[in-house]
Amino acid sequence: MQFRSLGALFKRLRFTLVVLLTAIFTIMAGVFLSLSVNAQISPAAGDATAFNRTSSAYEEAPPNLNPWETEEHDLGDEVFEEAFVSTPNTESSGLGPVFNNASCVSCHIRNGRGMPEPGQLLLRVTDGEAMAHQSATNKSEALKNAPPVQGLGNQVQDFSIIGETPEAKVDILWKETAGAYTDGTPYRLRSPQINVTLANGEPLPDTVQVSPRVPPHVYGLGLLEAIPEQDILALADPDDRDGDGISGRPNQVWDEQTQDVALGRFGWKANSPNLLQQSADAYFNDMGITSPLFPAEDGTTEIDQEKLVLAAAYAQTLAAPARTLMDDAQVQRGEKLFTEASCNACHVANFHTGSHKYPALRNQEIHPYTDLLLHDMGEGLADNRADFAANGQEWRTPSLWGVGLAQTVLPYSGYLHDGRARTFEEAILWHGGEADASKVAFETMSTEDREALVRFLQSL
Repeated sequence: MQFRSLGALFKRLRFTLVVLLTAIFTIMAGVFLSLSVNAQISPAAGDATAFNRTSSAYEEAPPNLNPWETEEHDLGDEVFEEAFVSTPNTESSGLGPVFNNASCVSCHIRNGRGMPEPGQLLLRVTDGEAMAHQSATNKSEALKNAPPVQGLGNQVQDFSIIGETPEAKVDILWKETAGAYTDGTPYRLRSPQINVTLANGEPLPDTVQVSPRVPPHVYGLGLLEAIPEQDILALADPDDRDGDGISGRPNQVWDEQTQDVALGRFGWKANSPNLLQQSADAYFNDMGITSPLFPAEDGTTEIDQEKLVLAAAYAQTLAAPARTLMDDAQVQRGEKLFTEASCNACHVANFHTGSHKYPALRNQEIHPYTDLLLHDMGEGLADNRADFAANGQEWRTPSLWGVGLAQTVLPYSGYLHDGRARTFEEAILWHGGEADASKVAFETMSTEDREALVRFLQSL
């Protein structure tokens, strides 16, 4: 096995040491261990769980990878860290000419969620007038997704290589509003106000639909990819026939490999069918790097299929962190309140994985706390931009496993699609639409119960 960077070698040595220590102490004590003993730790992803709750928790490979899978993971790790440049005829050439960032890891710092700041906050855009005409004339055209904006495409690139001009300048301002819980405890919420100035000095036209999004976490995604499609579809209830107020539905997206409609699983609006296409989309939109899935107009590419597959392999072979504080009375109380508030109707705890190219991900009992479906989250979180079948108020339920470590991995990182929520409380209070009843239930809880529910989230 060859390592092309000291970083990849260090991670592999650290991982090997953790596995060795875990095996030794498991034999001696009969408990799961990783760096320290904690009887309250519980697997979140079966044999693919990482027993590490430090700032490197999201960087672990599943301990059950076989040698071939381990090699794929290590090579993928190197690809994920590769920084692209504009210089032609070099191994990492092809950046830009306009872009948002130069490498995967620059957005997904330590494989966690990003922050709402330049270089990480992305703006997806759509020509609203063309979308309205398209919807009125031929809905089948929507399979190719939102019409691009002239001069911008479907994403604003606010950086450029030397000698080129960025597509636009993006300024992020914050608007704060005050509120109070039923018991009188005050709170404050914030929302981003995005100002876009085009390269010609003009503001972005009002007809352009804009969706700000921070990079989501990338750990545990292969396990979500391994959930059988029928298990996801079985949770859909678009007409709310059971009358519980929750009407999740799948996004139907375009699969570039099969050239057909497929179930969307990944991205804030579930607009990617698999991690290979998700990776190719990120290369193309975030870095300006063409690939076999998204080639240049003349058919040429700047990365080959092997590199694209390895980039996807890294995301596919990242473990999900274990839960902790399982025996803590406050956490147990919070989990009960989470269920009583019907949070679990969307954040579904239990799945069993099915087939996958990597055997380590197959037949695992996992607890991701997502249904991978679209839900109307109300006007407060609306971006008013369609994404395949998703409308402007719908978002895919994000997974919650490992969420308690988000600010351990990257301090001050935010929650929700645009990073507006600085705390779990703020994230809950922004819920609306189908989740409005759950939000109200949280607002009316006592201080002690709110703290217990948050403590449960911190244990994930």
